Amino acid sequence: MAGDSAGAGLLLDLPFTATEVTALRHRIADLARVAGLGGDRLDDFALAAYELLTNAVRHGGGTGRLRLLHAPDRLICQVADDGAGFTAPGRKPGERPPEPTSPGGLGLFLAEQLTDGIEVVSGSGGTTVRIFITTESAQSESSYPMSIG
Repeated sequence: MAGDSAGAGLLLDLPFTATEVTALRHRIADLARVAGLGGDRLDDFALAAYELLTNAVRHGGGTGRLRLLHAPDRLICQVADDGAGFTAPGRKPGERPPEPTSPGGLGLFLAEQLTDGIEVVSGSGGTTVRIFITTESAQSESSYPMSIG
């Protein structure tokens, strides 16, 4: 999946419901700050993670599971739910904004725009979305974008 987690340390792994989403956004931001993110990149990652959390609650049956990992050069946020899954014929979820007449649907698009990579796996058993963002230390070592493989 996007943001290979080989060698990543687990920062957070817990189930959640709608009542915990806002608190989790703040917790993710705090952990991301400690892991080396700051400024706009920190805000972007926290907002992208929040979009994944709210999508899981809204479309995945009201609950989900959050995993936050820290690899030497990136942070990875994975959100899974047990919803019915979805398909987006002809496009990858998050690839481009939804049609203007579509109600909602900006969550995955925003998550992709605000981070360095996204992967969505969805089917009848639920949906798992993983986003990642490189940390400042990794960005200062190289001016080239990192591979998401």
